[in-house]
Amino acid sequence: MTKVEALKKDNLFETNEVSSKELFGIKTDIKVPQFVNKNEYCPLVDENYVFDDETTLAILLGLKFNKRVFLQGLHGTGKSSHIEQVCARLNWPCIRINLDSHVSRIDLIGKDSIVLKDNKQVTEFQEGILPWAFQNNVALVFDEYDAGRPDVMFVIQRVLETDGKLTLLDQSKVLSPHPYFRIFATANTVGLGDTSGIYHGTNQINQGQMDRWNIIAKLNYLEEEQEIEIVSKKINSNTEEKKLIKSMVQMANLSRKGFEQKDVSIVMSPRTIIMWAENYKILNDIKKSLSLTFLNKCDESEIDIYKEYFQRAFGLNI
Repeated sequence: MTKVEALKKDNLFETNEVSSKELFGIKTDIKVPQFVNKNEYCPLVDENYVFDDETTLAILLGLKFNKRVFLQGLHGTGKSSHIEQVCARLNWPCIRINLDSHVSRIDLIGKDSIVLKDNKQVTEFQEGILPWAFQNNVALVFDEYDAGRPDVMFVIQRVLETDGKLTLLDQSKVLSPHPYFRIFATANTVGLGDTSGIYHGTNQINQGQMDRWNIIAKLNYLEEEQEIEIVSKKINSNTEEKKLIKSMVQMANLSRKGFEQKDVSIVMSPRTIIMWAENYKILNDIKKSLSLTFLNKCDESEIDIYKEYFQRAFGLNI
């Protein structure tokens, strides 16, 4: 009897096999496990979420076959939310950790703390998020993976191996992973550093560690129609608003081409378009909502270029 079968026998968790095509609307149809019950760590379902085929498949392969999945993509493309929404529909607990420069080895592993027991102060080891997740059916997501400190990255490196164990030196313990523990990472770069100059604080990742990631998926800007559909669903748009959203996406695509050609230094991400559309619904003014959402954070020397993009997309002067 395998460990998974033993746990099922003890009713510690229960899963059903569901169709990926039916649940996520993607082309590839594979059977994936869905937990019968959900707990407080399961993300909320966004009914309007639109799934990208390749990215969804990569995440599902990670969940079903215990593969380490690394999602790379430009900012605002929905890397982390994609993992969350897959987990939400599978009732799979999901925890996100932002690997900023303040996250230390102690934060991940744990530390000795003074606690009160029977009216006495005693020293007790308080485990960090990694040992806890490691022993539970949790999908652990490391956001901004390329911004992590070297000492933190080496802690993570050991658990990237499929059968890797976690050693707690202070406790003289060696932990084995839960059969349904999964690990993901998201980053703006793919571990080679930032050559564009827009992602300050990112680092090159040890290639020995990158080699431990079984699946690398890229989630960048979507096709125009897909992006229009996503933004329209996000703000529950009517027919007139959808026409404006189409022009918003066209302007965003112009900014992306301009960025590639080094005409501008800031691109309009899908997140920016959603915020612009939300602000438009509040203000009912397309020009003012654009200024408050995007133009006011742009370089003064580039404002005229963005205004030209607006004129080309909307047929209006700003």
